[in-house]
Amino acid sequence: MTDGWASGRRRWPGRTRAAAAPGGAPVTYGLIVLCGAVFLLGPVSGLNPSYGRSADVLLAARAGYFERWGVIPGELLDGSARAALTPLTALFVHGSWLHLLGNLLFLYVFGVMAEIRMGRAGFLLFYLGCGYLATVVHALAHAGSGQTLVGASGAISGVLGAFLYLFPRARVTSLFPFLFFLPLRLPARFVLVFWFVLQWLAAREAGDGPGVAYLAHVAGFAAGFLCAWGRYRGGVRVKTPATATEGESQP
Repeated sequence: MTDGWASGRRRWPGRTRAAAAPGGAPVTYGLIVLCGAVFLLGPVSGLNPSYGRSADVLLAARAGYFERWGVIPGELLDGSARAALTPLTALFVHGSWLHLLGNLLFLYVFGVMAEIRMGRAGFLLFYLGCGYLATVVHALAHAGSGQTLVGASGAISGVLGAFLYLFPRARVTSLFPFLFFLPLRLPARFVLVFWFVLQWLAAREAGDGPGVAYLAHVAGFAAGFLCAWGRYRGGVRVKTPATATEGESQP
């Protein structure tokens, strides 16, 4: 989804360069490591020999793995404790290398500053809450679907929404396919609003079949923005043109 944390001298109101150092966001880095470890140890990566080597065996193992840890919308409201926990477990399961790396790149870029602003415990609760809510909203909208939903996209979309409110003028370097992947450095508010509109339009066209859970992206982003607005509307927002973050805008 996006790429890395820019190096060099970084400042914004009320924060020092030391606060923005990588050690200042252990929850973000911990989530990245945990998602990566879960993926590598699971059957989707193809690197764990305990799941077998043949294509048929791996496909069966992956299907069972997703059914165990992912969200099945048609089963979410059955009242069982296991089903109620799957919106949390699904946040750490990904369906492919591209799915994993895209999500973690976005989390790496936007999560660091959001965590520093919110605090470690607050950011973790925020991340899990947005992810849970986004997944449930998508599941309720597709209640009859038997397709399994996995991935951290809903939670990370919440981080993007909070980032838009907290750091609207921070700049990100974005690649736009329709401009031949020309890198453009733009304020976060332009990039993130553009991304949100794309997700909204895609969600309106999406069906119940397999594919990207665009509605979860929309719900997570809205939840993250509203949460940041409710929590920090009386505080100080970063309105100077900060340059602390850069990345690619396309998930």
